[in-house]
Amino acid sequence: MAEHGETKNLMDFEKPLTSLYKKVEELRNLTESGRIDLSQEIKMMERRIEHLKREIYSDLSPIQIVQIARHMERPTTLDYIGLMCEDFLELHGDRGYADDSAMVGGFAKMDGEKMMIIGHQKGKTTKENIQRNFGMAHPEGYRKALRLMKLAEKFGKPIVTLIDTPGAYPGIGAEERGQAEAIARNLREMAGISVPIIVVITGEGGSGGALGIGVGNRVVMMEFSIYSVISPEGCASILFRDATRAPEAAEAMKITSKNLLELGIIDEIIKEPTGGAHKNYETAAKSLKKAILKQLGEVSALSKNEIISERYKKFREMGLFLSSETKKK
Repeated sequence: MAEHGETKNLMDFEKPLTSLYKKVEELRNLTESGRIDLSQEIKMMERRIEHLKREIYSDLSPIQIVQIARHMERPTTLDYIGLMCEDFLELHGDRGYADDSAMVGGFAKMDGEKMMIIGHQKGKTTKENIQRNFGMAHPEGYRKALRLMKLAEKFGKPIVTLIDTPGAYPGIGAEERGQAEAIARNLREMAGISVPIIVVITGEGGSGGALGIGVGNRVVMMEFSIYSVISPEGCASILFRDATRAPEAAEAMKITSKNLLELGIIDEIIKEPTGGAHKNYETAAKSLKKAILKQLGEVSALSKNEIISERYKKFREMGLFLSSETKKK
């Protein structure tokens, strides 16, 4: 069989692969029927597919990377936890209102290292996405996340957050329960937590919904993820009054991992399998696990005061500014 979902959920820029996948399937059907052995031809065709995939994925535009980051089969937080950790105890509730299924978290072990893992959780099907609110957390989700971070700090365990959300949920109920306050409180409290915090953008890193669990000593990104204050479509709608100009907006916004590494916003790009993390969960999780343990090793060597001051300095140094006096000189 062909790779899982490769012909079913191909993105627009992957269409050149369609005919090759179908040809491989036809050759396999003939071979399996016992009429003729076409195994050599199948191997040649698979090599052609891999070569073409590498060509396509070596020169992606920002809007194409947006499509990959949003792919419905991309690994979720729970997928990564299941593949990276030997043990995971999920903890529930914000102790104030409810348990938000769009935000998951709990204690885990990764190569024997005990830690707290927290992340946005999307679904794979329409039913799952409705249950998980498409990964858009409510205030109680951010309050649950902060409760778990404080618990990790109490026991001296490092924190890993996995970001994958279009943004915080903007519904009336969420606003009534203090969405903005919940996110703002997380930003303030995370800045002063005395244990290492490693932040990973695994898919979409959208707006304040991402920032609500995004203040860390290290911020790393999966290769085909995005991180931005607003979606390209939202930006185009506001600036150009035309959402169809999203590709233009995506280019200008510098939202890809490569752009953000160059700008000093993130610390590392985690390589994904050819075709994206959704093509090979195990390989993607292995690369992510290696990066997390490396970053944790570096930060864990610091004292509590150094951990806090380094995190503070990291975010204070983001961005370059020119004053009017500087321009005059």
